[in-house]
Amino acid sequence: MKIIAVDNFGRESVADKLIAENVSEYWGKYIVELMNDKQHDDSLHYFKLVSDDYRLWRGMEELV
Repeated sequence: MKIIAVDNFGRESVADKLIAENVSEYWGKYIVELMNDKQHDDSLHYFKLVSDDYRLWRGMEELV
């Protein structure tokens, strides 16, 4: 599993960021929950746990 940061506002122009990879599902859920609890509604990022084969969104690179 991977932990990624995605745009909190859903903007397609903002790229995903890889935070950690090769994380177990148990610890991944725990870490993501802790990280999101430290954020607020206006934070730039939202943290997610995704599968190992997830392809990161490259933002503007994908759109051009």
